[in-house]
Amino acid sequence: MNILKLLINIILLLSVVALVVSVLMQQGEAQGLGAISGGAETFFGKNKGRSYDSTLKRITKISAGVFIVCALLMAFLGQRFA
Repeated sequence: MNILKLLINIILLLSVVALVVSVLMQQGEAQGLGAISGGAETFFGKNKGRSYDSTLKRITKISAGVFIVCALLMAFLGQRFA
């Protein structure tokens, strides 16, 4: 059972690192003063940013899901086999 706990702890640690990095790399939704004049993004900037942002959002969702599942498993295993 200790090997299972160790494996879940490693996956939990990796998911936490991925979650923190993916959240910190995402840009904010506010465009700032550049949006007033319409010069905030060009056509190519929109498409490039959308794919990059969508990839980061997908990584964030997946790593958050893995984190929640691993945390629940650790709580369950801690109560059951303590």
